[in-house]
Amino acid sequence: MRRTKAHAEATRQQILHAAERVFFEKGVSNASMEEVALAAGVTRGAIYWHFANKSDLFMELYKSVPLPQEDMIARELEVEGVDVFAVIERMAAEWLEVLAKDEQRQRILSILLRCDYGGELAPVLAQQQQVFDEHVRILEKAFARAAEMGKLDRCWTPRALASSFCWMMKGLCVEWLLFGRRFDLAAEGRDGLSRFIRGLRAA
Repeated sequence: MRRTKAHAEATRQQILHAAERVFFEKGVSNASMEEVALAAGVTRGAIYWHFANKSDLFMELYKSVPLPQEDMIARELEVEGVDVFAVIERMAAEWLEVLAKDEQRQRILSILLRCDYGGELAPVLAQQQQVFDEHVRILEKAFARAAEMGKLDRCWTPRALASSFCWMMKGLCVEWLLFGRRFDLAAEGRDGLSRFIRGLRAA
């Protein structure tokens, strides 16, 4: 039994790795399940045993990229007397450093950015929107704490800042991934992030 489960999991991972390559080269909409099966060295039936359809396969590929742990970040931001800006700056800088080094993460995020989310792929877009909304919610709560302590510049509202911060991070990653990696994401991203954070603090 253990060997059967292990074999099934190995096949599943083989399919996911093949889908990553095929989706990256052809785009999700243009790739067929037959092409994924061929790249994985399995039958179409094997793919459908593990994944209901292309959307399901794409969703699992999306989930295979670990995102920042929202619960851990939220707990750290709730510590009494915490420097909210320092925590957020560190968390964001660590994410940029991980992305800059992890080629698989780069490929999967590039696939997500290039994808046409119409039709059967719409659930993956909805999942991404939920993740974005959760990040905004956590940041808004954190910036509200900073505002209550008198540490947030008064030109910002917590909601506006939370959304703007997420947009900035997303834009930075999109620029780097899709337009030739023309700058040092970890070093220059950290510098820009630090300057942005300094501008948020109340005088």
